[in-house]
Amino acid sequence: MSQPSTTLGYALFATRWLQAPLYFGLVAAQGVYVYKFFNELWNLILRCVTGQANETYVMLAVLKLVDVVMIANLLIMVIVGGYETFVSRIGLQGHRDQPEWLSHVNSNVLKVKLATAIVGISSVHLLQMFVDVHHTSHHSLLWGTVIHMAFIASAAILAYMSGPMADHGDRSHKGHGHGPAQGGAGGGHSGSTTVPAEFSTSVAATRAPVSVPVPVPIPAQATGSYGDTSSYGDTSSYENSSPYESRNPAAYDSYETGAETRIRAARFPSRKQLEEFDEDHPRDFDREVLARLGKLDFVAARRNVVFVGPPGTGKTHLAVGLGVRACQAGHQVLFATAAQWAARLREARAAGRLAEELAALDSHPLLIVDEVGYTPFDADTAHLFFQLVAHRYERSSLIVTGDRPLGRWDEIFGGAAPAMVDRLAHHAEIVRLEGDSYRMRRATSAWAE
Repeated sequence: MSQPSTTLGYALFATRWLQAPLYFGLVAAQGVYVYKFFNELWNLILRCVTGQANETYVMLAVLKLVDVVMIANLLIMVIVGGYETFVSRIGLQGHRDQPEWLSHVNSNVLKVKLATAIVGISSVHLLQMFVDVHHTSHHSLLWGTVIHMAFIASAAILAYMSGPMADHGDRSHKGHGHGPAQGGAGGGHSGSTTVPAEFSTSVAATRAPVSVPVPVPIPAQATGSYGDTSSYGDTSSYENSSPYESRNPAAYDSYETGAETRIRAARFPSRKQLEEFDEDHPRDFDREVLARLGKLDFVAARRNVVFVGPPGTGKTHLAVGLGVRACQAGHQVLFATAAQWAARLREARAAGRLAEELAALDSHPLLIVDEVGYTPFDADTAHLFFQLVAHRYERSSLIVTGDRPLGRWDEIFGGAAPAMVDRLAHHAEIVRLEGDSYRMRRATSAWAE
């Protein structure tokens, strides 16, 4: 892209700040509703104290107060959600009062929430008319009911359309050609400088906007899996065939959903479930941590997770299991080994688009970096990893698996390690796993038989 085009694009993008005063104007409008609420409340109290309020008046006055509160709630959603979506991110990461819906708000989610809020306000207005039916004309009742039903129909249609629109965005993203990742064979992962074909992305695919779907409740995960799920952890040898090739094509076709599209696009080395993890295998493992991480609050809070332990203790299994669950919850996820991430970042830098590559990865709320520590990196590659971690700091989540604690990362990344660890661990859950290799235990058992 030419420099003038880039400058023009940035200038147009900067015009989003023209909307900021509009949201501050809505804040002033909310102040008006606060005044109106207490004015109505004061009048209600006075009439009740002086005996001038009958039951109908009290009910109507309370409904009016509820109406004011609901409109104020609608304003909050427009102010906070709209500003976050269309102007600039609000740095609430880790705040104990961060709204649950703010972590995945987008224009599609915001429209559905606003529609449902309007239906609620219309319901209160209609209820007021029926409570005061003796002073309401039949004409007003009829049209009030018709308008309310129109609001309900509009909200239902909007909610129904939001699902297909999100799935269409997933299919468009899939259409750019992301195959499952492959790794090298052998006991440790080699530090190859070439990017596997399945992990390479074109510039157009990298810059393609991704439509983030409305997160859905995490469904019960199936016990069956795609590919081999018998071995745990630090996949030193990946299958050459696609790990998502179903053993039952008919069953797989019926299970092809938006979540499955995200799982396939994430390029996991194999399909793992958290429920399949053998919690009794590691000698030292906090089960409560796994239950807490399974709720995916760390993704909403844009925090990190670091799994540390010897080979074969289940680090990759847990990372993939959390990634699969995040895909099922509506998040875009991308998995690769540390060597593959290094190759991808080097390729982007060589093409002069490293900043664009890092920005494009923002469309994935969760990135997984597997097998950190198997191969030390040179200073240039270590600096690239630092840029990745620093770019996602308090912005998006990382899951990292490695064979050595963060205090020894200087053995891998040299002088870049302290600054990288400082950002990675600031908002992170450090999970330690101790024990023998699960793969070696199975191999020993097979040999004994």
